[in-house]
Amino acid sequence: MSKYTEKDLQLQLRPYSKNGFVAFFQKIWRGWLSAWYGFADKHPTFSNILYMVFFFIVFSEGVTIYQMLVLIFLPELFGIGLAGTDFMWPKIPISLFGVDYNWNILGYDIVYDKAGAVMIGGGLGYFIAFELATFTAQCINFPLQRNITYRSHGNPWYQAMWYFIGWVLVSLFCNAINGLWIPPASKIMAPWLYSILVMIAQGGISMVIFFFIFLVIFPDNNKVARKAKAKYEKLVAAKAPAAKIAKAEKAYKAAQDKADRSNSEKEYHQSLTQVNSKVLKYFATVKKAGAAEAETKAARKALEDARKAKLPEKKLAQKVAELAEAQKSEEELKERIEHNFEAACTAIDVKTEKTRVYTEVMARLGLTIK
Repeated sequence: MSKYTEKDLQLQLRPYSKNGFVAFFQKIWRGWLSAWYGFADKHPTFSNILYMVFFFIVFSEGVTIYQMLVLIFLPELFGIGLAGTDFMWPKIPISLFGVDYNWNILGYDIVYDKAGAVMIGGGLGYFIAFELATFTAQCINFPLQRNITYRSHGNPWYQAMWYFIGWVLVSLFCNAINGLWIPPASKIMAPWLYSILVMIAQGGISMVIFFFIFLVIFPDNNKVARKAKAKYEKLVAAKAPAAKIAKAEKAYKAAQDKADRSNSEKEYHQSLTQVNSKVLKYFATVKKAGAAEAETKAARKALEDARKAKLPEKKLAQKVAELAEAQKSEEELKERIEHNFEAACTAIDVKTEKTRVYTEVMARLGLTIK
């Protein structure tokens, strides 16, 4: 006999919003989370890679779209004055596709129309707009990638410093490439169109480079802990100086703390979603079983009425078959009720254990669960 009751299961459910619109999306989101965690349990390595790649691409493409929108409108706000202000480096004269222009890593050529008037889309105005767009985009991208994609618990200031350095280097590299094709493109394309192409090129190149940068500044905590442990054990086995062993042990414990926090945090939140899903599944089955019981009663009454009306044998046989089908469905649902009840109870036990482990880890680190 289970130690839980239906009332205990009911208490596990997280209430939906009273707003019907919000509640609709909450149901979709929780259903998706339940399916995802079920898949992750069966395929932990593949699901981890899939999760990381999916969110990395979504956030990267999202900030690229943001940059496109900024570059379409911001140069207009800076006006003709800045668009006509020369700012370029190293300003090396080259010719490409029959167009003579200056190749730059910083800055862009001033753009002129056929009449020789300055146009929006070049000069100091476009350079400032471009750098503001990419910088603010990375200010959005960094916390998303750190906290959601890579779920890092490393030093945020240290990681932000390396992220900033990476952004500067990537920007210079992309600017050098863009400096080759933007001037010729500006002669045949509208400014808004090549602004979009610039962001697509910038976003594509940046995305590939930043993927590897992220692997360095947001390393897998479990891998780091394993390497630190191996180094510590190697020093102990080699009877290295006590100072070296102590330093390695400290590094190993710090790495293991981060790994423990990441693992327990992930498993804790996963258990919350799973218990909610299992309980919902149980009550949904109970509801279906109630409907099936009603169908069985209706089929039984229909058969009794058919016998009283002395319907032909063929009709009676059909009613008998309908009753048998309804009874079979009802029995199957009753079995599923029992199975789903046990699954929900097991999920509660798992949640209790994961909560205990997560609480202990956070307390050991002097932190609290939010």
